Amino acid sequence: MKKIIIILITLCITSACSEDFTELAPISNRNEADFFNTADDFVASLNASYAGLQEPGVYGRAYWTMFEMRSDNTDQGPDATGLARQFTEINAFTEDPLNEQVDIAWGGSYRVIANCNVILDRIEPIEIDASLKNRIIGEAIFLRSLMYYHLAVAFGNIPLQLTPFVPGDELVQVDANTIYAQLVTDLATAEANLPVSHSSSDVGRATKGAAATLLAKVLLTIGQDSDAATVLRRIISDYNYALVPNYADLWGASNENNVESIFEVQFISGGIGQGSAFTNDFSPSSDLQTGQGFGRNRPTATLENAYEVGDLRFEPSMGTEWINVDAEVVVQNYVRKYESDPPTENDSDVNFVVFRYADVLLMLAEALGETTESYGLINQVRTRAGLGNIDAATPGTFEEKLLNERQVELAFENHRWPDLKRFGVVAQKLLEAEPDVIEASAIRNLFFIPQREMDINTNFIQNDD
Repeated sequence: MKKIIIILITLCITSACSEDFTELAPISNRNEADFFNTADDFVASLNASYAGLQEPGVYGRAYWTMFEMRSDNTDQGPDATGLARQFTEINAFTEDPLNEQVDIAWGGSYRVIANCNVILDRIEPIEIDASLKNRIIGEAIFLRSLMYYHLAVAFGNIPLQLTPFVPGDELVQVDANTIYAQLVTDLATAEANLPVSHSSSDVGRATKGAAATLLAKVLLTIGQDSDAATVLRRIISDYNYALVPNYADLWGASNENNVESIFEVQFISGGIGQGSAFTNDFSPSSDLQTGQGFGRNRPTATLENAYEVGDLRFEPSMGTEWINVDAEVVVQNYVRKYESDPPTENDSDVNFVVFRYADVLLMLAEALGETTESYGLINQVRTRAGLGNIDAATPGTFEEKLLNERQVELAFENHRWPDLKRFGVVAQKLLEAEPDVIEASAIRNLFFIPQREMDINTNFIQNDD
């Protein structure tokens, strides 16, 4: 099997969308004490945590809105009505704490965290196979860490909840550095507990490589480059990844979970509520797939111009369509990485690739700084793209060259906003890309905390940065 068959159970995935506390408390349809007793119980609950990644508030929609559309890679386009209004506001930094995409990102992420917390809280005294227990613990810690990483990047000041929430407890905000410090500890544990790979029936579950890749990303974010390099070298030497020879062969349902893939969110079409909406969201017209194409997450001209002539990554990544706008024919870019032919609207079989090996190579180059080895790592990625080598004599600073390489290699994979923040160029890049859309004074490094959370938790301090 190429995917985990994700069991959608209401028993332990759903965290309360309560009116009196934030979404950190799990609820169940039967007594939890009667449920968490066997290995199958914990695997079922863990599968539900994986299913939570599919949700619109996580990888299903909100994450690409907040980490791609917020950046210079994509915009919403000319439509600013209905649902598109929320995207337009995020793109232009005009959203307020009531923006629904930001709200569901907070809630969706914390629902996964809440479910993982219950697993971790209940599993220790249960007598099950030791290796399976360790694996479940590792997977739960990884999934929780993945959510906390995105919350820290997006919001900065958030509650750090590591045990099941008890109604009546007061949630306390901590800053992003506190979150990252916790993730460094947690991800080391997850990596130690997880296997290098899984059997075919469990492909798609977290591995050592997934935990280590997220750990390296966190270490780079907090400036611990030497430690990040150690982790990244371990991934390269020990965990059996490689670049797929042809960039185009990374994309599409037939290419999922390949030798370059480190972690993917698994989507399954077929009318079972686990298909992805990417094809319909991103395709620009109805003749490209079943149902309506909305042309969202539209690649900017800046991103288009970032590709060098002859870059083999361009065509598999983005396309162009001629459209009529107010009786004028114009060219509109659109995302191609997630094209498919879903049987019904918003029910694509296409996965979302969270981490892959090319990112590891480029992160190691970042961790090492400008060296001959670093250029060699970058050039491995460029060679696959059909481009010539670069070196210290190539125009631009090392950071500029590396950031540009990350932009075109990883476009539409939710890395751009964290990259802009990590490299310290948010305002510069956004004003270069969309000077007619974004006001310099409006640019912020953090999203507003959803108003619902501010109303419930009166001790919270709203972000204004």
